[in-house]
Amino acid sequence: MKKTIIIIVSIIAVIAITVGGYLLIKGTMPKEKKLQTAEEMQNMLNTIYSNEKINLPELETTTIDVNDTIQVGVFTGLESNDNIEELVVSVPFINAQPYSLAIVKVNEKADIEQMKQEMLDNIDMRRWICVSAEKLYITNYENIIFLVMSSEEWAKPVYDEFKNYVGNDIGKELEKSEAEDFELPPEM
Repeated sequence: MKKTIIIIVSIIAVIAITVGGYLLIKGTMPKEKKLQTAEEMQNMLNTIYSNEKINLPELETTTIDVNDTIQVGVFTGLESNDNIEELVVSVPFINAQPYSLAIVKVNEKADIEQMKQEMLDNIDMRRWICVSAEKLYITNYENIIFLVMSSEEWAKPVYDEFKNYVGNDIGKELEKSEAEDFELPPEM
């Protein structure tokens, strides 16, 4: 009987030590970044924008109705709103400053790489009056596509801070530069 009690106590002690060790290790591991709601995406942007390396104009961050295919197209370059669950954008209050950021949450059926390529191919980097974005960066974290386009001095630090925020756990990176020497129409 005494031997049985010692065995039971030993088993309980081993289980307690194992569970305690697991909880201790789990508590010291970096927590996964949740970006599944518009609020979580906006909180991430607040964190990114609060970094002292980020010096941007005054911005407005808002959630776009994903049923509005025109707005979806303007901010993402996507021709369809299929597979889009959330869209959060950040743009300057003064529209003549070339800066646009879009965070697109896609559903599990989406081909993220195809969507990122469509965004790269179709986004209008000259959508502002008299100015254009010189750099475009796109990547993803899990089912979140992150796009930022602006001048290099604004876009690159924001893009780098996004990657840092998600622990560099990103998908394929795409980028594009706007050609400085584009041709004007003959009438100009």
